Amino acid sequence: MKARFPFSPKAYRYDGSFDGFLCCVFESFLRKETPAAIFPEDGPYSLYQEKWVATEPEKAARVYRALPARISPQAAELARLAFLTCMPEKELPLLRFLQEGFRTGGRIMNFLADNDVAALKKAVGHLQNEAHLLSGFVRFSEHGGVLTSTITPKNYVLPLLAAHFCTRMPGERFLIFDRTHREALLYKPGEAQIVPMESFTPPPPDQTEEEYRRLWRRFYHTIAIEGRTNHKCRMTHMPKRYWGNMTEFQEDEPRREQGLAQSAGMQRRPGEILK
Repeated sequence: MKARFPFSPKAYRYDGSFDGFLCCVFESFLRKETPAAIFPEDGPYSLYQEKWVATEPEKAARVYRALPARISPQAAELARLAFLTCMPEKELPLLRFLQEGFRTGGRIMNFLADNDVAALKKAVGHLQNEAHLLSGFVRFSEHGGVLTSTITPKNYVLPLLAAHFCTRMPGERFLIFDRTHREALLYKPGEAQIVPMESFTPPPPDQTEEEYRRLWRRFYHTIAIEGRTNHKCRMTHMPKRYWGNMTEFQEDEPRREQGLAQSAGMQRRPGEILK
């Protein structure tokens, strides 16, 4: 997609948040320029002259309100979801998409032959598919009245999983730790939040939890039909990169590692986090 504004040989640098990106969009329209690149604060080194774009909630809100009003609600949702994807250097295609959207309106969603629109829709499809898979692959363990789980997704799926699990388990207290993005979804009845978390090591399972895990693994293997085992089919429907966090594939708990983590003071009780 051709940028609406002239090329500018500078790169925008922002704090990595969605509001920060919307401020980059505001800056682009204010200066009537299309930067050579847009990098998050912890992104790669730039060979271009850089301009720091500060995050200002008022500007971000102004841009976000304009998306459904001047383009379409579908375009606003695509922009929100595209920002959550693991698409490399997604900011510049997303900026060009919004520039063209403000020019043409809702018709932008039908520009399926456009490289930027096609790439963004493909990335969002991957995000939604991963969130759908994880809604079934997440395995919770109970620790002191709190359900905990660890995931290692490619995309930033916690906002999508929050809508799924908070609706289905409104009376529970749970924690889902995203090891990839070092954040966690914390939920207690009536309150959910996503917070930064560098690491999370749950306490060793008690006897009851161990028994539930054994029962689940026994059920998984009992219902399997040996003569119909198809590893390729299983990996198609249950990608192997998710197996490390799934109870049925953990024949023996790595208790030694848990003991080392506990002795090193790395362990935090889930109940303390969700106070």
